[in-house]
Amino acid sequence: MSTLTRNLSETHEMIKTYCRRVEIPVLGEVAVPPPDRLAYYAGLGVLAAFQVIEWPLALVITAGHLLADQHLSGVVRGLGQALQSA
Repeated sequence: MSTLTRNLSETHEMIKTYCRRVEIPVLGEVAVPPPDRLAYYAGLGVLAAFQVIEWPLALVITAGHLLADQHLSGVVRGLGQALQSA
C-alpha cells in the first residue's frame, strides 16, 4: 500500500470517528466523541466529583480538549477535501 493510499485511508477513518451523531430529544443532534475521549472526560468528572481537582479546572481542561478536537476534525476534513479535488 502506498503512503498516499495509507494516508487517505487513515484520514477517512478519522473523519468517520468524528462524525458519530446522536439525536437527543431536547438538544437535537449532538456529535459524540470517540470512546477513548469519553473515558477521558468521565475520568475528569470522577476526579472533580471526588474533589481531587476543582470543578472549574475540570471544565477548563474539558473545554480545551473539545476545542482541540474540533480544530483537528476541521483540519482533517479540509485535508480530505483538498485530496479529493486533486
